[in-house]
Amino acid sequence: MKKRLLAEAIGTFALVFCGTGAIVINEFTGGTVTHPGVAVTFGLIVMGMIYAFGDISGAHINPAVTIAFAYAKKFPWKEVPLYAVSQCIGAIAASGLLLFLFPENELLGTTLPQIGVLQVFIFEIILSFFLMVVIINVSTGSKEIGVIAGIAIGGIVLLEAMFAGPITGASMNPARSLGPALISGNLQHLWLYITAPILGCILAVISCKLVKDEQCCDTDC
Repeated sequence: MKKRLLAEAIGTFALVFCGTGAIVINEFTGGTVTHPGVAVTFGLIVMGMIYAFGDISGAHINPAVTIAFAYAKKFPWKEVPLYAVSQCIGAIAASGLLLFLFPENELLGTTLPQIGVLQVFIFEIILSFFLMVVIINVSTGSKEIGVIAGIAIGGIVLLEAMFAGPITGASMNPARSLGPALISGNLQHLWLYITAPILGCILAVISCKLVKDEQCCDTDC
């Protein structure tokens, strides 16, 4: 269990350090990374962490995904808090390191609404729904392994970050939003980025049950 929790912490650390780091470096260098570059960074680091830790912990690196797997009966509820805490520790550590490296940056890649809060809330639910639909259909139990899983999940993260990032931040991940918000002190919209991904991922599990066989999300999709 310790190895699985460490894998989740490292995986989430890598996601936040590279993903939000790309945002910070883009601001620091006057846009040399570019928005597409940031989106690609998020997609590639997710793909890399799935290949690195998918067969160890499942490489959830996202509390909303862990909760959705538990709701789908693919993951034990009793382990959800441990996974979520490990993921959040990894995210907070990554943001702390970015603050040390770029102390002048005020946001550290914090996800903030660029349109109305309600619109962003709905946006994040839909984005998380799409993400979990892909995850639950390419995973084996709670394990995200194999060539298809890494490419598919990394690809959907890249896609959603590409088109929705400028509007919502395309979080889809409570831990990804918690780290920068907590370390930078920008907590005003954190509730949105915690609740919306969880709702979206649970709705994806429900849709799996409706579209596929009744036992689809009770065993392996």
